[in-house]
Formats: sequence, C-alpha cells, structure tokens
Amino acid sequence: MSQDVVNFFLLTGISLCIAWIVWVKYRDYLQIKNNFKLISTVTSLKRGTVSERDIILELIKSGIHPETIFHDLIIRKGNNKFSQVDIVLATTQGIVIIEVKDYSGWIFGNGNQTNWTQVMHFGNNKYRFYNPIKQVKSQILSIKNSLKQFDNIPFFSVIVFCGNSTLREINYVPEGTFIVKPYKLLDAINLIKENYPPAPYTNKRDVVNFFKKAVIDGQNKDYVKQHIYNIKNTIGKHRILE
Repeated sequence: MSQDVVNFFLLTGISLCIAWIVWVKYRDYLQIKNNFKLISTVTSLKRGTVSERDIILELIKSGIHPETIFHDLIIRKGNNKFSQVDIVLATTQGIVIIEVKDYSGWIFGNGNQTNWTQVMHFGNNKYRFYNPIKQVKSQILSIKNSLKQFDNIPFFSVIVFCGNSTLREINYVPEGTFIVKPYKLLDAINLIKENYPPAPYTNKRDVVNFFKKAVIDGQNKDYVKQHIYNIKNTIGKHRILE
C-alpha cells in the first residue's frame, strides 16, 4: 500500500473523528439549550440553586404543566416577617411543598427533633441543621394563614436531599411527608396522586394568583433582606459574646 493511500485513510479517519466530536458537542448544546428553555417556562435561570432548577426540569419532563409549578416564593406573614419556600406544586390532590437540601455525608434525623445531624468524614465531623420537617410545617402554616380556601386543602411535603448525601437513619416521618433523594422525587409525587382524593378547591384561580404573587415577592430584595435578618435574629448567635 502506497504512502498516499495510507495518508488518505489516516486523514479520513481523523476527519470522521472530528466530525463525530462536533456532532456530539452540538447535540449536547441543543440538549442544554432545550433544558434552559423548559426551565424558563417556570423560573429565571438566575433564581434559586442549581439543584432547585434541576428538580423543576425533572417535573416538567415528567409531564407536569409548568403553570402548576412555582419557584422561589416569599410568603408574607405580617409584622415584617416572611417565610421562604423553594418550590410549590399545585396538584389535583392538594398543595405539595418541595424543600431542597444540598448536603453531603450521612444524614440522621427524627421528625420530632428540633435539629438533625449531618455526619462527615466517617464520623470525624458532625453538624446540626434545623429539622426540615418542622421547617416545611412552618411554611405550610404561613401559606394556610394567607388564604381562607387553604383551610380545606390538603398540604403535602417532599424534602429532597440532593448532593452526595446518604439518608442513614430517618424516623417518625408524619403522614403526607416524604424524605427522598432526587431520583425518588417522582415516586413520592405519584404516591400522593394515587393515595389521596381530589382536593375541594373552591377557586383554583385564586390559588394560582396567590402563588404567582408569592413568586414576585421572592424577587423583592427588601423582603429577602428582612427575612435573612429575621433568621439571624432568631438564632441569636451575634448576641453571644466570648
């Protein structure tokens, strides 16, 4: 075989490899572009965390209508106090509150405890964080106090642990609450749909308008700033003087 023939096949092989790489990159670009487009039907790409936006994308791809998903909400409670909610999903069965946690390590918790524990580096480091079941319960109370119709509407909570975390021992999870990893999120939502009857909504438009307003309030910098201050003031660590 002549050198010219060898060079021809070599150049052809290189060209095919380059073409394949370009096609893969273009395919990935189109996929990312489409994902961004889907997320944008619910929320801004600048709001919330990557994990929250990934969950929104999964909900949309599962067939859930974007108009029933609300992201990054601020609920006004009065007296200059607020409640922040990651994601709300309005379903036929009721309102689903989705709380997103980005943690690594082992997670231990009890539904009745004030704090849960995150264990890192094979037990060498332990950190406490507020019980997410109680956190969502407080969010639900804020929402129910905001609209009379919510008195008769069931509320459910799905707490999603993203990141490289392992749910080692979680006890006393109340009915209507689900603790999941991201790949089990849709299973939890399907369980709600399969096991609970339709909620007695009296005016769905009022419900949608309430959550839309809460999404708008989530962009209010003054509200967010005050909410952060309220949390800091409640914890009160700045009042510990050593």
